[in-house]
Amino acid sequence: MNDLHAWLSQQHHGLRTFRIFQQKLESLGRDNPEQHGLCRLLSGLVGSYVETFDEAPLPVEVADGAYHRLLTLVASLDLNGDTSRRLADINRVATCELWQ
Repeated sequence: MNDLHAWLSQQHHGLRTFRIFQQKLESLGRDNPEQHGLCRLLSGLVGSYVETFDEAPLPVEVADGAYHRLLTLVASLDLNGDTSRRLADINRVATCELWQ
């Protein structure tokens, strides 16, 4: 996740960044089967955001807030944590909303 966080922290707040992030999550999940569930949840979270604002006006405040929430969420994940930490991470991702 450190690589994803580093990449994300250097990107623009636009929908294209979120789409590319989804692609990176797919690769990470494919290359690390033990992280597939977490990657899938994150991808769904990002995909929901993209679907909501695709082809629609995206207010700067919403884009900025969603980007910072995603950046904070990714920074908080510990792929090497024990079982309880990983479950806590999965639950946090499952209950997160990027734009509200």
